Amino acid sequence: MASSQIRLKILPSVRCFFDKLVHVKVEGLAPHKPVELRSKLVDDRGVTFKASALYKADETGLVDVSRAPSLGGSYTGVEPMGLFWSLAPETPHNKLLKKNVLTPTQVQIEALSRDTGEILASETNEREYMTEGMKRIPVEEGKIRGVLFIPPGKGPFPGIVDLYTYGGGLSEPRASILASRGYAVLALAYLGYKDLPKKVDKLDLEYFEEAVTILRRQPEVKGPGIGIISISHSGGIALAMSSFLSGISATVCINACNANTVIPVHYKGLVIPPLPPVIENVKFLDSGALSIRDATPDPLLEENRASLFPIERANCQFLFAVSEDDHNWTSGFFANQAVETLRKHGKKSYELVTYPKAGHFLEVPHMPYCASTFHGAVGMPVVFGGEPKAHSEAQLDLWERVQEFFKSHLVDKSTC
Repeated sequence: MASSQIRLKILPSVRCFFDKLVHVKVEGLAPHKPVELRSKLVDDRGVTFKASALYKADETGLVDVSRAPSLGGSYTGVEPMGLFWSLAPETPHNKLLKKNVLTPTQVQIEALSRDTGEILASETNEREYMTEGMKRIPVEEGKIRGVLFIPPGKGPFPGIVDLYTYGGGLSEPRASILASRGYAVLALAYLGYKDLPKKVDKLDLEYFEEAVTILRRQPEVKGPGIGIISISHSGGIALAMSSFLSGISATVCINACNANTVIPVHYKGLVIPPLPPVIENVKFLDSGALSIRDATPDPLLEENRASLFPIERANCQFLFAVSEDDHNWTSGFFANQAVETLRKHGKKSYELVTYPKAGHFLEVPHMPYCASTFHGAVGMPVVFGGEPKAHSEAQLDLWERVQEFFKSHLVDKSTC
């Protein structure tokens, strides 16, 4: 049978680190024959994600995804990682969930005959989060709940606090992958994890201060300052930490707001109230999701100024990353206000990078694009904007920038 000669190869190996590019090839096909490639993964919640693309074998019977264009399906054109970033949930309003980073994400890739639908060849790519020798240490000290990732090798290493989304519990993929780059990373939960409550009537900045203290006193962590990486609601927490806490050297805010949202922040008798949402600007969509982009008001309006984080007090460097098609809120508007505040106070301690067609959830490279999912603060599915291809390219670019930013302001500036 012809299909016994057909081989699907994932190079350089079927096992790789999650943020690495792989090379997908199908060999032994009939020359110029159409073939469909399909990818599939099942996440830790049991949600299935799928993608497909149509290719045509060359004169030697080869399809090389890094060179040949997809002629249709989930994406078109030459996209070496298209079978990964275009993975979409079978049931709408789902975001890829990875709870256990000790096991790889398995992406099954199949080549199918366009004529018969027969599976000609298949292979599974195991995309790992933990490098050999890395330590994953659960942290339950005082009130603090999280997981500390220590890189392999001889430390000490620069320290980073990784904050994820409101109501998202604990997310470990970004922290573990960042740790593989030579950082001691504390993935810190602040709601809905272990014995932390799912809902609170205030957020105490002292909790985050205690987490910074715990991280800084680890023998594997090199000072003097630490970094923060944040996204969405936690970007506000990162700005509050940078404004009020000592020992913060470098802060990454991805699609954040420059004012407090959702819940009051308390610190030593000071209360920063949340911005009041503009409910009439929420739109119900036919998909069953909400559009909340315009529900967060202008923080610079007189009645909202109490919600602003006083980032002019901060002594750290900032990297603001903005998706211009963010539908969670107008993150570009907020980032420009933050930059203007720093500029007015004579500070040049910021970088601002924008991505025109990207959506809200800028994650690590090759993470499938999330069009909509359940929103912890809203209690319903919300659309997040963006176009899958542009979003994927933004994730690649930002990941390199984040590493360069931390290298510049944590590694190069740290004491030996």
